[in-house]
Amino acid sequence: MTELLPRLARLKFRAWHRGTREADYMIGCFFDKFHAEWSEAEIDLFETMIEEEDVDIMAWALGTQSIPEPYRGPLMDRMMKLDYVDIPR
Repeated sequence: MTELLPRLARLKFRAWHRGTREADYMIGCFFDKFHAEWSEAEIDLFETMIEEEDVDIMAWALGTQSIPEPYRGPLMDRMMKLDYVDIPR
C-alpha cells in the first residue's frame, strides 16, 4: 500500500484540479469518497479516465453522452449516482 501513496496523492490532486468548479466537485468528491475501496485495476481505470476531457467525464456521469466501452462498468455506474457530491455552502 505504501507504494500506492504517491500515486494516490497525484490522483487526488488531478481529481481536484480539473479547471472548473463543477468538474472539481464531481471528480474530486468521487475520488475522496471511493478511492480507499478501489482495486488496483480500478485505480488504473480512474487514472486513465481522468486524462479525458472534463466535459466528457461529466456527460458520461450525467448520462447525457454515451460512455465509451473502456469506461463502462462498476466505476462509472457508481459515478453516475452523483450522491457523493458534497458542495460546501
